[in-house]
Formats: sequence, C-alpha cells, structure tokens
Amino acid sequence: MVASVTNLFQSKDLLREWTARNIRARYQQSALGWLWAIIQPAAQVAMFAIIFTLILPVDTGDTPYILFAYVAMVPWTFLATSLPDMSNSLVENMSLVTKIYFPREVLPIAAMLARLMDFGVAAILVAFLLLFFRVPLFPLGWLFLPTILAVQLVLMLGLGLAGAALNVFYRDVRSLLVLGLQLWFYASPVIYPVSLVPEWLRPFYSLNPMVGVITAYRNVLLEGRLPDPSFGIAALISLVVFLLGYWFFKRVEFQFADIV
Repeated sequence: MVASVTNLFQSKDLLREWTARNIRARYQQSALGWLWAIIQPAAQVAMFAIIFTLILPVDTGDTPYILFAYVAMVPWTFLATSLPDMSNSLVENMSLVTKIYFPREVLPIAAMLARLMDFGVAAILVAFLLLFFRVPLFPLGWLFLPTILAVQLVLMLGLGLAGAALNVFYRDVRSLLVLGLQLWFYASPVIYPVSLVPEWLRPFYSLNPMVGVITAYRNVLLEGRLPDPSFGIAALISLVVFLLGYWFFKRVEFQFADIV
C-alpha cells in the first residue's frame, strides 16, 4: 500500500488536471454555475424547515432549524454527490483505463475532489448564517474543522474506491448506491437531532460514521465546544473503511483492463 500511495503522489499533476477537467465538464454548460452548490442543499433545507417547524415541529434547542439543518446538509450533500460520481468514474473512462497505464485511483479521487470545490462554496453560506443568527465563535473548536473534514474524506475515499471497483464488474452498483444513500440519509442526524434517537439504540446508531461527523460539525459550529466521543468512533470506523476499500481496489485493479 505504501508503494501505491507513493505512486499516486507522483501522479499529483495528473490528479490536479483530472480534477479541473471534472469541474469544467460539470459547469461549462450551466447558466448558474457554482450557485448550484448552494442551491441544492439550501432548497432541501428550506423544504425540511417548512415540515419540521410548521407541520411536525422538531426541538433543536436555541438553534434555528434552518441553521441546524444546513450545517449538516452541506457535508451530507458532499458525500451524497461524491459517491455516485466516484463509483462511475472508472466506467465512464474505460477507454482510457484499458489503454493507458496510470494509477487508476486517480479517477475516483479526482471525482471526489471536484465535489470538494462544491462543498467549499456551500460552506460560504454556513458562515453567513452563523453571522446572521449571531452564533458565538469558538476559535479553538474551529481548529478541529480540518480534522472533521479529513475524517469525512477518509470515509468517502474508502467507500468511493470500493464502489468504483465494484461498478466495473457489476453495473447495478450505482443504482444500489443511490438507494443506499437515501436510506443512509434518514439513518443520519441531518434533519433531526440525535436526542430524538431512543437511548437504548444510540450505541448502535453511533456505529454510523456520519453520526459522529455531523455531530462534530454541530458541536464546533453551533454549540461552541469540542467534538464529543462519537467523533472518535467515526474516525476509527472511517479509517477501517478506507483501508478495506483501498485494499479491495488495488486487489482487483489488474482486472480493469480486461473489462470491455
């Protein structure tokens, strides 16, 4: 694995160029361009805000529901848009995969990094909402934001690499992934607080790594405190998922060129 990482690092120029290519391809025919990175999560939050403030009120304490949900929706949208792109990255470029040698993981990683740009744009609105609702800043906690993002990236890499490899052999993986993401959304505290989960269920619920990741974002940005222990669980599970996903990808990589 060390040799594979070294080889990938040596291909950093290719990774940068392929990431830029993905970004250009997505927005070159788009009238709104980067605004879609904000419109998508904002529209979802607006819909859920109507439901969970007017129809089925959800108690989010002193935090306005719009802010509560949007802080979670941004990282969730990053994950939910990246994984399908990553899983399809090899299949969409099979002519390149079968003819030219390069580290194949460049393609799914570039797909994820292209979506990371969207994540950064959507996060700008988070900053404006924090200022608008006068949420007290917690400088020490903000130092943890890169760590929280890093854990999420590690999780996404593991899932995305495994999904990309499986999709080469079984083309219905992408459809299964979309279904899985829909179920995963409701199994994660994006539109509701963890406090609504029954006490007896929480130890099992915390095994979902996005629980720890989303809670950590809220801890730091909204509650002015350091991430709680669920983030440690998320970090450990994410690392295991990454190691297994990357191992599987490299294990079957030699077969990609044989698939037509």
